[in-house]
Amino acid sequence: MYAEIIIPLALPKNYTWSIPDRFRAAVQEGCRVEVSLKNKKYAGVIKRLHQTKPEAFDPKEILNILDAEPIIYSEQLQMWQWIASYYLCSEGEVMAAALPAHFKLSSETILLFNEDYGDDFSALDHDEYLVAEALLIKKELKLSAVQQILDSSHGYPVIKRLIEKKVCFVWEALKESYKPKKEIYVILNPQYNNEENLSNLLNEDKKLQRAGKQMELLLSYLHLMKTEGQVTKASLLKKSGASDAQLRGLTEKNILLIEKRNVDRLLYLPKNIEIDFELTAAQQRAFDSIDLSFQDKQVCLLHGITSSGKTQVYIKQIEKFIKQGKQVLYLLPEIALTSQIIRRLQKHFGGYIGIYHSKFSQNERFEIWSKIRTGELKVVLGARSSLFLPFEDLGLIIVDEEHDSSYKQQEPAPRYHARDSAIYYASLFQAKVLLGSATPSVESYFNATTNKYGLVELMERYGAVNLPSIEIIDTKKIVDKERNKIILTPALQESIQQSLERNKQVILFQNRRGYSPYQVCRVCGWIPQCKNCDVSLSYHKLTNKLHCHYCGTVYPAVSICAACGNHQFMQRNFGTERIEEQLEEIFPKAKIARMDIDSVRGKSAHDNLIRLFEQQRVDVLVGTQMVVKGLDFDNVNLVGILDADSLLSFADFRVNERAFQLMEQVSGRAGRKDGEGKVLIQVANTKHPVLSFVQAHDYKLFFNQEIIARKKFFYPPYSRIILITFKHKLKEVVESAAHICANHMKKDFEKYLVGPAEPVVNRIRNQYLMELLLKLPRDTNIIALAKQVIQQQAVILHHDKKFRSVVMVADVDAV
Repeated sequence: MYAEIIIPLALPKNYTWSIPDRFRAAVQEGCRVEVSLKNKKYAGVIKRLHQTKPEAFDPKEILNILDAEPIIYSEQLQMWQWIASYYLCSEGEVMAAALPAHFKLSSETILLFNEDYGDDFSALDHDEYLVAEALLIKKELKLSAVQQILDSSHGYPVIKRLIEKKVCFVWEALKESYKPKKEIYVILNPQYNNEENLSNLLNEDKKLQRAGKQMELLLSYLHLMKTEGQVTKASLLKKSGASDAQLRGLTEKNILLIEKRNVDRLLYLPKNIEIDFELTAAQQRAFDSIDLSFQDKQVCLLHGITSSGKTQVYIKQIEKFIKQGKQVLYLLPEIALTSQIIRRLQKHFGGYIGIYHSKFSQNERFEIWSKIRTGELKVVLGARSSLFLPFEDLGLIIVDEEHDSSYKQQEPAPRYHARDSAIYYASLFQAKVLLGSATPSVESYFNATTNKYGLVELMERYGAVNLPSIEIIDTKKIVDKERNKIILTPALQESIQQSLERNKQVILFQNRRGYSPYQVCRVCGWIPQCKNCDVSLSYHKLTNKLHCHYCGTVYPAVSICAACGNHQFMQRNFGTERIEEQLEEIFPKAKIARMDIDSVRGKSAHDNLIRLFEQQRVDVLVGTQMVVKGLDFDNVNLVGILDADSLLSFADFRVNERAFQLMEQVSGRAGRKDGEGKVLIQVANTKHPVLSFVQAHDYKLFFNQEIIARKKFFYPPYSRIILITFKHKLKEVVESAAHICANHMKKDFEKYLVGPAEPVVNRIRNQYLMELLLKLPRDTNIIALAKQVIQQQAVILHHDKKFRSVVMVADVDAV
C-alpha cells in the first residue's frame, strides 16, 4: 500500500511514501502521518491511498500515524487541489495556509549523548566541554537547553563540532504543541448531596463551626453552586475573599473536592434560536426571491443599498439552514466588521455561532477547528481564512461585502480570492452561495446580469429613511498659505460644529494613516525615502519616527536635509494622525478617536472602539478603510471624505470601481436611522465622472459606463488577468529575466501580453520588480495552456545559473 502525502512545503508535486503492514489497518485519507524527507521530519496529510508503486524510485516508509481519525474531509482535500491548480501554487503551500499551527507539528531537535565516546573531554574546547558535560549527566538535551548552557544564541557551531567529534548525535522528534486549557473546579463531596447530611454538617459539625472562615467559604460555595451550576476555584476564592489555605482546610476535611477539567478557551452561549424581528415587505420580497433563485442557481447576488437591512435577510436565511441541520459560513472582509455582527448573530443564535480569524491564538483556532469538524458549531463567522475550515455538512456560504479587495490574499501563496474559492467550495457540498453588497464588484454584477448568478435587488432603506445628500467641496478654491492640501475646509468645519451642537456623531474618512505621507525640504525639495523600497517615508507623530508602509522599516525623524543641509521641512499631504490633531485643536470639547491599523491593535481593540462609538462616548471618528465597511451606527448624521483625489488617481484599471465603492460605502454610514444624513466630499478634480454617480447613489449608471470601458480595453469581466512579477536584488538581472520570459511567451500569447514594465513602486525590501501582464480571453483551454506555460517558464528560468535566485510570482485574477 502507498500514500500520496501533502507536506507543508512548496514542492512541484506531492511525494509518495509506502505504508508498512503494521499501519495498514489504521491508516486513512485525511489523517496526518509522520514522514521523513532529507533527514527532516514532517507531519503530512494523506491525500490518496493506492496500490501503484512508483516506477522511478523506492518510496520510504511512513514513520508513524498521528491521528486516529481524519482531521480533514475529502471536500477540503479537493479544495486544496483546486486552489493549487487555479492559483498556480503547490498543495503544500495551501496546506500551510489552511491548517492551524498545532496540526503542523514542529520538529524539535534533540541531542543524544554517544556512550561510546566515554567521559574524557580533554580534547574539547571550553564551550564544547560545557555541553558534553551536561550531555553526560542528562543523556539528552534540547537545542534550547544548549543555548542556555552557553548563554548565547550561537550554539550551532558548537553542536556541529560535537557531532563531527562523535560526542553526540542528533535525533529529530515531532512535537505536538496543542495543550488543552485546564480549569480547577470545586465540587461538594457527593455524601452531602443529601439534604439531611448537609444540614447536619452545617448545624452540628463543631470543628467546622469553630473555623469561621471555612464556614463562610462553604456557604459562598453553596450560593455559587445554586446560581452558577458549577464553581471554579478562582470564582469561589474571589466571591468569598478566602485564601488557598482555608479552601485546603475544607478539602482536607473531605467536605469539598478539587477536580481539574479541560475547558474551552472561548466562551459559548447556550444554543437557541431567537429571532425577535419580522422582515419588512421589501426584505421579505428579497428573501423569497433568493429562495426562488436558489432553485435553479447555485449563486445569488443580493444587491441592497446601504442600510437596506441585508443582515436581517442573512439572519433569516441562516435560521432556515440551521433548522435543516446544515452548517453556514458567513464570510466578512475585515475583522473590524466582525464585532458588531457577532453581537447581532449571537443574540439570535446563541452558542450555534463560532468566530474564526487571525487575531485568535493558535490554541483558540485549534478548538474552533475541532468543533466545526464534529458539526458542533453550525454557523461560523470569519475572515477569508475560515474558508479552509473542515465543514461536515455545509448548506450556505454568505459572502458579505463581496466586492471588497481584502478577500484576495496577496502574500504569501496561495494568492486565492475567498469569494471565488467559496463558490467552488460550496459546489462540493451542493451548497448555496449568497453574495451581498451595496456596491457589487463589476465581475459579480456582470455575472448576475448575464444570468450566470441570480440577482435580487433591495433598493429601499430600512424604515424607508432617505439616502444621505452629497455635497462636493472644490478644494481648488481654498488656498493654503503653505500650498498644502487643505485638511478641513470651512464648510466641513461648520457642518461638524452643527452636528456636535445637535449631539450627533461624525465620521471622517482619509485613506492614509500616519501624520504626513511625506516631508519635503523647503530649499531643494529633497524627500526622505526608504533605503529598502522606492517610496517616500511617512511621518508618524505619535512615535516621532518615519515609517515605510511597504516593508515596515522605522527610521528616526529627519531634521537636516541630506542633500543641502537645510533645517526647514514642509509636511506634504496628511494622514489620520494629523486630522486627529487638527480636530482636537478646532473642537477642544469634542471626544475624538482614530481607527486605523496603528491605533487598533490586539484582539479586542476594534470591538472596544466600536462599542465606545455605539455608546456615543466618541463624537468624531477618524479612520481609514476600516470605518467604511458595513458598520452600523444610528447617531451618525455627517460623513466627510477629506481627500477624494487620492481615491481617483491610482494607476489601476479598477480605480473608478474602487473609488465609487469606497465613497458610496462611507456615505452609507450617515443618516441610517432618521434619514437626515449629509456627506461632504473634498476634491480638486470636481469634473471626475465617478463623483456624479456617487452624488446620485446610482450604481447601475456607474456599472453601465464602466462596463463599456472594460470591454473597449479588454479588462475583466471580458478577460482573465494573470500578473507575473519578477523580483531580484539586481535591477539588470530582473529586467533581463522578465524580457527573456516575455520573448518565450510571445509565441503563444503575443496578442494577450502587456509588458514587461516596471510597476509604480519598482523596489520593495531591496528587491527590484518587473511585471508582465496576461489579459486572456475567457476560454478555459487558453487559460489552462497559459498556466502550464508560466510554470514551464519558471522551471526554464531557474535552470539558468544567472536567474536561479530570481523570484517569479504568478498572481491569477490579480486585484
